[in-house]
Amino acid sequence: MQKTTFEISGMSCGHCVKAVDKALQQIAGVTVESVAIGSATVAFDDTQTDAGRIAQAIDDAGYPVVATT
Repeated sequence: MQKTTFEISGMSCGHCVKAVDKALQQIAGVTVESVAIGSATVAFDDTQTDAGRIAQAIDDAGYPVVATT
């Protein structure tokens, strides 16, 4: 398992947090550790997905990823 934190722009409320959390929960191999306004930290199985796919899911939910650590 790898652990990654995504810095996310455009999040400003609890609805945003829920939308990002829901998008992350739908990705096989991802365990959501935390989602807060402006960031999300996940652990993921790199045999099932990768950071790029996770960032794309966040972006598809309407919140652009601006950095990954």
